[in-house]
Amino acid sequence: MDFSAVNWLAVIIAAVVAWLFGAAWYMGLSKPWLKAAKLDPATMSKSALPFVISFIAELVMAFVMSLVIGAMTGGEPSLIAGLVFGFVLWLGFVATTLSVNHRYEGFGWDLTIIDCGHWLGVLLIIGAVIGWFGRGGGLSWSNSRKSVQRFSVRNCAKNKQLERFSDSLNR
Repeated sequence: MDFSAVNWLAVIIAAVVAWLFGAAWYMGLSKPWLKAAKLDPATMSKSALPFVISFIAELVMAFVMSLVIGAMTGGEPSLIAGLVFGFVLWLGFVATTLSVNHRYEGFGWDLTIIDCGHWLGVLLIIGAVIGWFGRGGGLSWSNSRKSVQRFSVRNCAKNKQLERFSDSLNR
C-alpha cells in the first residue's frame, strides 16, 4: 500500500473538523443523549481522556478514509467521492455496528439515532475534506510536485514557460 499518496494536511484538518463537529453535536444533544445512555452527569468522570481518544480515533478514521478513497478513485479523489464513501462506510460499518451493539446492551433506538447521526456527520466531514483536498499538496513534496505537473499539463499546456517547468519536474 502506498502511504506516500496520503495528504497528511487533509487528514489532520478532517480529524480536527470532525472532532469539533462531535463536540457541537453532543453539546447540543447532551440531555437526550445522557437520558438515552442511562448516565447521570453527577456520577460521570470529568476526565479529558475520552476527548483525547475521540480525536485519535478520528485521526485514524481520516487516515483510513484517505487510503480507501485514494484506492477506490484511482488516486483522484473528489468532494463527491468523499461524501459517497463517507456515507457508504457509515452505512455498512458504523450504523450496523451501533444498531447491533445497542440492542445487546439494552439501549433504546433513541441512543442509536443520536450516535449514528454523530458518526454519519463525522464520516461525511472526513470524506468531504479528504475528497476536496484531493491527492497531493499537503505535507508531501512528491505529491505536491505531482499536483503541479497535473495542473501545468492539463490547464496551461499553451503556456511555454509552464511547459518547460513541467518538463524540468519530469526529469
